[in-house]
Amino acid sequence: MDAAFTAEQEEIRRTLRELVTKRCGQGEVKAAVRTPAGYDAALWSALAEQLGLPGIAIPETYGGVGCGPAELALSSEELGRALAPSPLFATAALVVPLLERLGTDEQRSELLPRIAAGGLTAALAVPGTGLATALGLVGDNLGDWSGGGRAGGVQAKLSDGVWRLYGQAEQVLDGHSAGLLVVAAHTGGFARSRTLLYLVREGAAGLVRTRQTSLDETRPQARVELRDVEAELLGDADDADVPGALAAAGDGAATVLAAEAVGAADRALERTVEYVKQREQFGRAIGSFQAVKHRLADVYVQVQAARSAAYYAAWAAGTGSEQAGGLALAQSLDALRTAASEAVQLHGGIGFTWEHEAHLYFKRASSDELLFGPVHRLRARAAERAELFTTVTAPEPAARPKAPTSEAQAKTPEPAAQPKAAV
Repeated sequence: MDAAFTAEQEEIRRTLRELVTKRCGQGEVKAAVRTPAGYDAALWSALAEQLGLPGIAIPETYGGVGCGPAELALSSEELGRALAPSPLFATAALVVPLLERLGTDEQRSELLPRIAAGGLTAALAVPGTGLATALGLVGDNLGDWSGGGRAGGVQAKLSDGVWRLYGQAEQVLDGHSAGLLVVAAHTGGFARSRTLLYLVREGAAGLVRTRQTSLDETRPQARVELRDVEAELLGDADDADVPGALAAAGDGAATVLAAEAVGAADRALERTVEYVKQREQFGRAIGSFQAVKHRLADVYVQVQAARSAAYYAAWAAGTGSEQAGGLALAQSLDALRTAASEAVQLHGGIGFTWEHEAHLYFKRASSDELLFGPVHRLRARAAERAELFTTVTAPEPAARPKAPTSEAQAKTPEPAAQPKAAV
């Protein structure tokens, strides 16, 4: 692994940091999340036109930039520093990999260029609250999380050659504003039970979308109701490996989330260090106290370890060598929670008020763990994939020869008598 970034990657980081720092202050972020879309549409247009951010990981044949997971992770890290609300994660990290892997040539040619240009945003709608399960982050995704042929979830029915969807999906990230929904639905009944993915366009008859009140306002969620909604099957075969595609997309999404959490944790630490250098107590800055230094040093070490894990996961995703996104996400969420908690405490009385920006980072840490964790299950899943606790059966010892029986002894001839020595 080469840990050094290329000049192009460093330029992406520098340019994006300049733009986000200028356009995503605390006031701008709070104003953006209260808009109907849940993000700053003007900033999203600038990111698309100036940097090509929505299509950074889309091949050039479809109008994208043609970069890889490392560039997408670096971009998410910079957005995470400011907690900039945007549809980048829901669109580029969740939906684009599914379109590339399962979509037909016609579907990719129609949708990917529009996404790359920033004119189309997308969201993944998974029934219930099982987003982490559907993405294979906390366990096997071969279960009946999409409905299982029973009431609940989302059901798909083929009628007169047209697919129609019935059901409801909760916690759909950016689902209230996305122009395209990729819906996971159960079909086949009990005879051939399976989960397939369907495309639902904005404005479809019977589609009802409601923005929900969420813990983290910078990552808006919606409830999507499907009332006899016409849909299009993603791909041209109903025997596609949907669980495998979702698991692959989940590992890439975990890598992006890990980088995003690292950026947020790093910025929370920076702001806390700035504050303790200015805040005085007993005639000296509180940052000069040894106890405060030790606490911040521990946070720094944890953030750097999480950054190394996130960068390695991005490199591994680019080479296809192994799946390290889940473990990197666990490490990064731990680091973000620690950094945000220390920020709240070390800011003192002002840090405990909801109006202070430290709570934005604390809410992001808590919300991400609720959506994609918990951390201990992310680590358990990573250990299961790596077969760390697989029991190795020791080979049986070779059988010892049995002692001869009395009957065998009776048949054994006596040894010949040895001649006596001469006297």
